[in-house]
Order: sequence, then C-alpha cells, then structure tokens
Amino acid sequence: MLGVERRQQIMQKLTRERKVYVSELAKLFQVTEETIRRDLEKLEAQDLLRRSYGGAIIAEHTNEEVPYIRRTNINNESKNIIASKAQSLIHDGDTIMVDSSTTCELLLQRLKDQHRRLTVITNSVQLMAAYAGSSSSFTMICTGGTIRPNSYALTGAMTTDCLHRYYVDYALISCKGLDLEKGLMESNDSESRIKQLMMQQAKQSILLADHTKFGRTAFVRCGAISDLSCIVTDLMPSQDWQTYLDEHNIKLIV
Repeated sequence: MLGVERRQQIMQKLTRERKVYVSELAKLFQVTEETIRRDLEKLEAQDLLRRSYGGAIIAEHTNEEVPYIRRTNINNESKNIIASKAQSLIHDGDTIMVDSSTTCELLLQRLKDQHRRLTVITNSVQLMAAYAGSSSSFTMICTGGTIRPNSYALTGAMTTDCLHRYYVDYALISCKGLDLEKGLMESNDSESRIKQLMMQQAKQSILLADHTKFGRTAFVRCGAISDLSCIVTDLMPSQDWQTYLDEHNIKLIV
C-alpha cells in the first residue's frame, strides 16, 4: 500500500472514530509504529488532525473557519486527484458557477491549461485575480459583494442578487462536511447561502469533496445531498453512501 493510500484510510478511520492510536494503526496496516508516527506528522502538517499522546484526534470544530492560505496546503494530494477526475465533466462553451474553495481553484487551473473556453461566474476574489487576465480563455464574471477576509469570498445581498440573474450549466462547489441525514454542511451561514444559490441556478451541481468530508458535520446546512447531480472524490465512500447515491441517481466519480 502506498503512503498516500494509508494516510487516506487513517483519515477515514479518524473521521468515524474521532481518535486513533499509533499501536492499533501499526497492526492494522502492518507497518512499524515509526511509519505511523510519520504519517500522523504529515497529516498534522496539513491541519487534518492533532497528535496526542499515543495517537491523534480530529482537528476541526464545526464552526472553525480555516483561512484560505492555510487551506491551500491542506490535503493537496486528494484535491489534485479530485481536480484531475473532474476536468472531463466540463467542456468548451460551458457556463459555470464556482465557489471560493481551493479544490475548485485547482480544477480551474487544469481547465485553463487545456484552454477551455468557459464563462465563469464566481464569488471568489482569488479566482478573479488568477483568471481574469488576457492569458486566460475564460470569460470571468464577478458577483460583487462584501469580502470575507478568511476565505476571500464575496457574500451578501449584492452577491445573491447577481447570482439570481444567471442560469448556468454547472455549479462547482465544495463543502466542509457531508452527512447522510443532515446533508451538505458549511462552517458559516453567509457562504452556505451562496453555495445553496449556485446549486439552485445550475442545471447540474457537482460537489468536489475529499474522503475526509464524508460523515462529517459542520455548523450550518447548505443543501440536501439529493440536490447534487454528481460527487467527485478521491476514495470510495462506505457502502451506505454508495447505496444512497445510487438510489438517488447521483453520479459518483472516484
């Protein structure tokens, strides 16, 4: 098993159980305890967990907002896998709404490198700065609004008024957590409302979410899982998730 696969499975176990132990993980994966400690160090460096005596605990509170700059360094392996898998869903001439997530930024970079001709509506100051230049094949539309310093996301009445004016092919969003009963979850109400509205204004809604988001709750609900058309992730979720997605005709790309 590759190190990245082992770390993904460690995070799955940690998401379920909230705490893991070095000795148990070493036996489970048939590696040395020192190897597990190095895995936990790498995951802690990505802000995914906090090491404790003999093991590790899950890192985040439900309403904690991780600044954008820090998020660009969290779980990058998984985000790049997701961006690679999602790029084939978007085609020349498509119109898309994109939130302020770092995973969506990685996807847009791939689409730009392929010179896709797209109309992109976004509330992300970061994405506008990166892709509004003459070297981009994108037509960029900024929603306007009040900026949230932690996420560089625009929110508020101006943002929602703009989004209400457009109907697009795809909404590309991420989230903080996914729960079978509670749905899509976010850490703050204002950005949750923007994601909800993007899904409402799109023919199809595509969620980009790594394996650590499954089974996780956060502060505020931003939509039902059944609102989604497709989920792109980096690791196969549990059988319960697979059954639910199949029953609700939600495409799963892994």
